Amino acid sequence: MTKPVPPVSPSWSLEPGDRIERKRLHEDFGGRTQGGIGPSRRTPNVFIFTDPIAGEKHGYFDGWMPDGLFHYCGEGQHGDQRMISGNASILNHRQEGRTLRVFQGARGTVTYLGKFEVYGKDPWYEVDAPETGGGPVRRVIVFRLKPLDTEPQPPQTRLARLLAAANRLETEDQVQELPLEQQLTERSFVAPAQEPYEAERKEASLVKDLAGHLRDKGHTVSRHQILPKGETRPLFTDLYDQDLDLLVEAKGSVTRENVRMAVGQLADYGRFMPEATRAILLPTKPRPDLIALAHSQDIVVIWPIESGYATSRAEIRL
Repeated sequence: MTKPVPPVSPSWSLEPGDRIERKRLHEDFGGRTQGGIGPSRRTPNVFIFTDPIAGEKHGYFDGWMPDGLFHYCGEGQHGDQRMISGNASILNHRQEGRTLRVFQGARGTVTYLGKFEVYGKDPWYEVDAPETGGGPVRRVIVFRLKPLDTEPQPPQTRLARLLAAANRLETEDQVQELPLEQQLTERSFVAPAQEPYEAERKEASLVKDLAGHLRDKGHTVSRHQILPKGETRPLFTDLYDQDLDLLVEAKGSVTRENVRMAVGQLADYGRFMPEATRAILLPTKPRPDLIALAHSQDIVVIWPIESGYATSRAEIRL
């Protein structure tokens, strides 16, 4: 019994900007007919499909970045992504003699963006993003892809534009002052599809009220966008009082979990503003042990009272 002869693939003729039905692409050149990464067993290609509009809703910011490279989130919908299967086919494409071919779109007619290779210096990095369907935040692989037959394009995703505006240098941490009213949050770039929790809405209200109180006293208030060296997702503080050099993190409920979270966030932000006094803003006075927890980390606690605001340390007056 003779083995069936595999179909002969046509020579590659697509140029960047050409459109083709995905079904026909796989009929001609092999590769998976579904999913974002399609290594072919029949031809020396790895096909990559990106849908920036759909991906951005789930914390996947595929696209051109200010470094002139195309950043592409790997595959794996649940749990931490691992360097196996399609992800490994991207990372190892040169060793396996395969070409990376990137397409915009995932279904129906797709647009060929060109031939790429993994960037030799730093081929990939990790970010946080939620599981498919709005599950818990997990580790996601992001590849840096270098164009071989097309020119880099201007940044187009919201994250890429933010990074370009920051004009970040790879060797520096970036700390930018922002208007308090700018409503960007870390969730905006990790799990943008998730609706704000009730606690988050309470936090925003607490910050707004405290800002109004401080401004009435003639203080200048703002917030900060922080981009640590080597990171591609910004951090955002809640409130900063320039006159008091006071860095405030708000939480919408007085629980141990929230105080612990605020302590961690202030430790993170405080690395970039080491001289600032750190404070947790809560809706009511917390239990004594939670105040003791904050004080153990040199953090003051603030809560509203009828006549203004009380603090857990007499030397901090609002």
